[in-house]
Amino acid sequence: MKVIFLKDVKGQGKKNEVKEVSDGYATNYLIKNGYAVKYTKSSIDRLDKTLENDRINEEKNIKEANTIKSKLEKEKITFGVKTGKDGKVFGSISSKQIHEKLTSMGYDIDKKRIMINENLSNLGISYVDIELYKKVVAKLKIELITK
Repeated sequence: MKVIFLKDVKGQGKKNEVKEVSDGYATNYLIKNGYAVKYTKSSIDRLDKTLENDRINEEKNIKEANTIKSKLEKEKITFGVKTGKDGKVFGSISSKQIHEKLTSMGYDIDKKRIMINENLSNLGISYVDIELYKKVVAKLKIELITK
């Protein structure tokens, strides 16, 4: 029996995938538990609408992420830090501190999306990657100055 998967089923199929499975497995497990629907004209139409809506949402999310990216890359966040001899910074700047500054500036970005590639413990300008969406990464300028 041909079915369309509504949810991911480990070892069987992924969401929105059309696959041939045994009749008993389809009726007694997949369809009964809501993991799949029988492959029919109406279910194909529903699948096409779902895929089209997913594509539209994906484009919308990428466009929004690119808008935020262009704004973020124009910004510069400055942190005043304590330094010792030779201009060495005590401690370093964390993603939590960057998140707090971004929130105060009006950006709603999850701190888990802030990727610090290098240790922010030197005076001057550094860059931090912020993953806004799949394949949309903004480079944020961070400047460390002495207090």
